Amino acid sequence: MLNTIDINLIKNIASDAGKAIMDIYVKNFAISYKMDNSPLTEADILANEIICNQLQYYYPSIPILSEENKEIPYVERKDWEYYWCIDPIDGTKEFIKKNGEFTVNIALIHKNRPILGVVLSPTTKDIFYAKKGFGAFQNNTKLPIDLNKKEFVIVASKSHLTNTTTEYIDSIKTSKFKKLISIGSSLKLCLVASGLADIYPRFAPTKEWDTAAAHAILLESGKNIFQANSNDELEYNKKNLTNPSFIAK
Repeated sequence: MLNTIDINLIKNIASDAGKAIMDIYVKNFAISYKMDNSPLTEADILANEIICNQLQYYYPSIPILSEENKEIPYVERKDWEYYWCIDPIDGTKEFIKKNGEFTVNIALIHKNRPILGVVLSPTTKDIFYAKKGFGAFQNNTKLPIDLNKKEFVIVASKSHLTNTTTEYIDSIKTSKFKKLISIGSSLKLCLVASGLADIYPRFAPTKEWDTAAAHAILLESGKNIFQANSNDELEYNKKNLTNPSFIAK
C-alpha cells in the first residue's frame, strides 16, 4: 500500500488546505464551540473538506479519521489496516489568537503506527514530511539537522502547560543549560524531529490526530514518542482516541 502513496500529492493537498486557511486567517471570522467546548472556525471546516475530498478522490479505498468528521465507532474502525488520520487545523486556539502557530496535519496509519506524515505551517509555508523508509524532511532539508547545540532545549505547549509538565521539566538532569521554548500545535514535535529541540513532555490531553503526522516524521528522523507511564511507543486507532501523557525525544 505505501508504495502507491505519492508523498508529493499529499504535500500538495496540505498546501491547498493551507491556502484556504490563510484566506480566512486574514479576515474576521466567526467562532463556534463543539460539545467539548473546543473552538471551531470556518477555516477548520473548509480545510477538512478540501483534504477529505481529495484523499477520497485519489485513494478511495482508504478510510479517513478526522477531528472534524463524524466520530467513527471503534467496532467499525478496529479492523482497519490502513487509514488517514487528519487534523485540518492543529492549534485552532493559536489560529484564533492569530499568532501563526498552527498546522495542517495529514498522516497515514498502518494498523497502530504512523507510516507517512505531512505537517504544514500555513503562515510560514514550512512543510515537514516523511514516508517510512525514505527519511524525514523540512522543505528540502533532510532531518535531523546536525546541530552543535550548547543548550538542552525543551519544548512545551503554549496553551496547555500544566503543573505536572513544569515539575517534569524541573526534574530533567543535564549538564547543559536548559532552555524552554513554548509554541503551539504539532510544531513542537517537528522541532524535536529537526533536532532544534531535545525533548517535548506532554501531560495534558491530546488526540491521535494531534500527533500522528508529526510522529511519522519523528520516526524517520530517528526519534520517537513514548507513553510517559510505561515508556511504550504511542499507538493509534485505540478504542479511546485520547492519547496518554507522553514524552517525545
